[in-house]
Amino acid sequence: MKRRVLLAAMAAAGAGLRHTDAQGQSRTTTLMHGFAPGGPADSIARLIAGPLGQALHQTVVVEPRPGAGGDIAAAALSRATSDGSVIGLVTGGHAVTAAFGRNQNYDPVDGFEPISQVLRYAFAIAVRADNPARDLRAALRLAGEAPGQWQFGSAGKGTTQHLAGELLNAMSGVRMDHIPYRGDTASVTALLGGEIPMAVVATNVAIPLAQSGQVRILAVTGASRAARLPDVPTVAEAALPGYDASTWAALLAPRGTSPAVIARLNVATNTALRDEALQKRLAELVDGEVVGGTPEALRALMVSEIARWRTLIRERGIAME
Repeated sequence: MKRRVLLAAMAAAGAGLRHTDAQGQSRTTTLMHGFAPGGPADSIARLIAGPLGQALHQTVVVEPRPGAGGDIAAAALSRATSDGSVIGLVTGGHAVTAAFGRNQNYDPVDGFEPISQVLRYAFAIAVRADNPARDLRAALRLAGEAPGQWQFGSAGKGTTQHLAGELLNAMSGVRMDHIPYRGDTASVTALLGGEIPMAVVATNVAIPLAQSGQVRILAVTGASRAARLPDVPTVAEAALPGYDASTWAALLAPRGTSPAVIARLNVATNTALRDEALQKRLAELVDGEVVGGTPEALRALMVSEIARWRTLIRERGIAME
């Protein structure tokens, strides 16, 4: 029964695409996100826009609306027209923001219609090359032996990188103070300058510095090794079984978007993600694993991510201020 329903939805989606072509219509779809132009999320959106537009037979225009940790864009998306002409890209930070319980003008799950997950990616845990810790277990031991002298930097308070470090604290029993910076570049600059002994940063920021011998990547935060770092263990492999602080990117539509439109967008997204050139460029950008999937799977992911980060925040007494 479920198979017949899915096939019917996909057929309706395909018919919708053919109808648009037959009528000679040329519509533009806006892909909104809440991040600064030129940053990783903006680059992800721009990489996806081309293949997605081809699958939709439309032009997809990326529209950054940075500010308030993504809240401005998310609120605008939740209120946008629900005919499929406006969609949004969010990352795991969407769940983190919701987990902190900040006042929001939208429901982080029910305020949207999920389309599809796009990719999953991890962060790097890095130290300066002259740090005596040769691996993560040694770093945690040194941090435990010198309370108050080890800190970790992140891209900012309330970011996924921040919570990845806090999860490291929680599971290891070590207390490393968090030092927030304005982005991954600022965080790793502080690491190189000796302000902090450790940083949790995007892999695409850490890899060039590791290749030039300036930093040592001790582990990656995901459940599996990063493709561009095959010799670097996960945190779970290196020291803490069960640890996983990967993040993700996904596409959402405004609440009230019809099932037929969501089916069309989902089919187009999964078609776009099969583009090998896109997969290669996403891997180069964030060392990401292309995922795809169903709207139902994305909704379940958002619910579970909000719940797990909320639990960590409450147990550790982590505050945004």
